[in-house]
Amino acid sequence: MAAAWGRRGGSALLRGALGAAPGRACSTGAPVRAPTGTAQELESSGRGRFLLEHAAPFSAFLTDSFGRQHNYLRISLTEKCNLRCQYCMPEEGVQLTPKSELLTAQEIITLARLFVKEGVEKIRLTGGEPLIRPDVVDIVGQLNKLEGLKTIAITTNGINLARLLPRLKEAGVNAVNISLDTLVPAKYEFIVRRKGFHKVMEGIHKATELGYRPVKVNCVVMRGFNEDELLGFVEFTKDLPLDVRFIEYMPFDGNKWNFKKMVSYKEMLDTIKQRWPELEKLPCEASSTAKSYKVPHFQGQISFITSMSEHFCGSCNRLRITADGNLKVCLFGSSEVSLRDHLRSGASQEELVEIIGAAVGRKKKQHAEPALLSFPLRQDALQHPPNSKQWGHTSSHWPTLRASLSKQRGKALMKNKLSGHFILPVSHPEQQCYIRTGILQTQLRGFCVFQKDPSSTFDTKCLEASPVGQVSVDCQLKEASPGSEFCTRDSASCSEAPRASDNLTHTDEEGRATMVDVGGKPDSRRRAVAGAVVRLGEKAFGMVRQNQMKKGDVLAVAQIAGIQGAKLTSQLIPLCHNIPLSHVEVSLSLDEARCAVVIHCSCQTWGKTGVEMEALTAASLAALTVYDMCKAVTHDIVIEEVKLLSKTGGQRGDFSRA
Repeated sequence: MAAAWGRRGGSALLRGALGAAPGRACSTGAPVRAPTGTAQELESSGRGRFLLEHAAPFSAFLTDSFGRQHNYLRISLTEKCNLRCQYCMPEEGVQLTPKSELLTAQEIITLARLFVKEGVEKIRLTGGEPLIRPDVVDIVGQLNKLEGLKTIAITTNGINLARLLPRLKEAGVNAVNISLDTLVPAKYEFIVRRKGFHKVMEGIHKATELGYRPVKVNCVVMRGFNEDELLGFVEFTKDLPLDVRFIEYMPFDGNKWNFKKMVSYKEMLDTIKQRWPELEKLPCEASSTAKSYKVPHFQGQISFITSMSEHFCGSCNRLRITADGNLKVCLFGSSEVSLRDHLRSGASQEELVEIIGAAVGRKKKQHAEPALLSFPLRQDALQHPPNSKQWGHTSSHWPTLRASLSKQRGKALMKNKLSGHFILPVSHPEQQCYIRTGILQTQLRGFCVFQKDPSSTFDTKCLEASPVGQVSVDCQLKEASPGSEFCTRDSASCSEAPRASDNLTHTDEEGRATMVDVGGKPDSRRRAVAGAVVRLGEKAFGMVRQNQMKKGDVLAVAQIAGIQGAKLTSQLIPLCHNIPLSHVEVSLSLDEARCAVVIHCSCQTWGKTGVEMEALTAASLAALTVYDMCKAVTHDIVIEEVKLLSKTGGQRGDFSRA
């Protein structure tokens, strides 16, 4: 009996006495029945009271210096993936680690056994895509034999799920997460660069048929891509036992996205509550990463993973082992410890536990990457993810920022590739910071600050402020630095901005670009229709008509691209206002006489300015997408007749092209 009561023996036996998850097996392979009583009932019995009194504390090796107990281990089975999601991986894929350097199935089980012995109760298998590993079912079966392990979960893109899930369930998988970022088949193909939407849906329904409750569906929400599908995903939970988990987009190093893509948890929640004001908040565990809600009478629920706006580092209980055997104590941390190397060099279990404990002990209080996690983000603040080459040589400026900005925010300083000026994201429009480079100007809502750099040969001008969110830095909040002038729109000391030309509203009398102030205009219903024609030639036209292009359904993808283009117009056309569109419609038809694709785009809004640019951008993006998907067949493609067809609403009256 003494041998059984090691440092973890007591609590391991206690977990066995309290009962493992239904269907679990102990190390001998015998099934362990679900618990029939509570801990209080066990305490009344002699053996139960003995176990509770003598159970060992949680493993010191898996407890960090901040008291966080790590009982959840994620193991990557492979680096490979059968999709190429745009926010995750470049289209050509990534360089893979040689197979000899990846963990074998036996090494995975050896490490898992060690962690479970120390107190890990849940293991999640991830990738890459774990279900493309040939021995995944065997690995699950071996994990299922580990005494004390309560949950074996798997995160998958769902492509192979319907085929493998019956065997996986029999082997021991009792929790499933499925990644799905859109409910529109054409958009799915656009995002993941592969076909397979219907296979994913089949996998979701198979999981519900096999009794998984809930089936978790992970949805990364990206502005301009799928934030318009929030309500559709909530509706998805009405008749199915799903937990749709909306994940804030996270700008990992290496992908080509930017911070504009992030939609915050609060913004998503507000959108959903407008449709379902009765939405109920659900209780959650202390270590949960999700904030859960439920629409009354819906079978399923929704959750939010607030990894960007409200990080959950304080309750983190997760550790990760990569496919090549490196232990990561934090997803964002750069430090890794190779357990594979120690394992293959003959390290004993005691030595491995010491190595693991040392790594856990070095875990920081919270992650420091990406640099902007510790403060609110303006959605339109950043053009490109930060990197050291862009901000490293400007560190001498940062002592002036400490009063108002965190050090992490300082790291987000970036260089505008067009102007050469450095820009900084801000949290509030009244807090604008600027860096001296040539004529550096901070524009505030109702304020105008400008400063002349002594080295600059340009004249300074005081222009009427526009609600723009970034500019120059010696960070001054609501006050100008020495040598600068500061005025409000109502101040007589600041000369008025030159009036715009009667003909060109986006330039002033001196020919400089300026954004039109629409604040005084009345709201009205606005609608605009634009069109374009793409001449393909006979061969490409025939392949489009037969849907034989290798890149996929040309018309469907171009339709989605046009809709996205309309929503992103203000980010693409510098002086356009950000307009909340109430409706966008993009249709494409085939003109056999001209061997052409005819594009027709309609945009609507209720607001102070028109949507002509949105309609024209939609037509242009749809046409360019057709070109991109057909250029492998021929470059003799002509885009023509990009034009406004009609507009209604606004002070200048309606327009209709004859």
